[in-house]
Amino acid sequence: MPTARAQRGAAVEAAAQTYLRTQGLSPITQNARYRGGELDLIMRDGDTTVFVEVRYRASVGFGGGAASVDLRKRRKLVLAAQLFLGAHPALAAQPCRFDVVEASGDPPQLRWLRDAFRLEDC
Repeated sequence: MPTARAQRGAAVEAAAQTYLRTQGLSPITQNARYRGGELDLIMRDGDTTVFVEVRYRASVGFGGGAASVDLRKRRKLVLAAQLFLGAHPALAAQPCRFDVVEASGDPPQLRWLRDAFRLEDC
């Protein structure tokens, strides 16, 4: 049985995916696990593959969810994205980007940070 934290995380990811769908993105997959990292959501925005990191904070007292996507986390996400694209060569030829959806509070309020970081930031 999943922990309360895991259940909350799954609910926030589902809410983020629903929100992004209303913004015109379409889902490819979710919770793709690779050596060294996990990709929460992988979506399409036109011809762009979007790797979405979803971060929940009960309170923003220590900074929002985006602040927790530090250099170490960004490098893990980039590695996982490279492994995903290696396994899906048709998508590897298309542009990609990294977004963050931060959520805080109860019920969670979502904030979408499009193009939150780039490869050269890592």
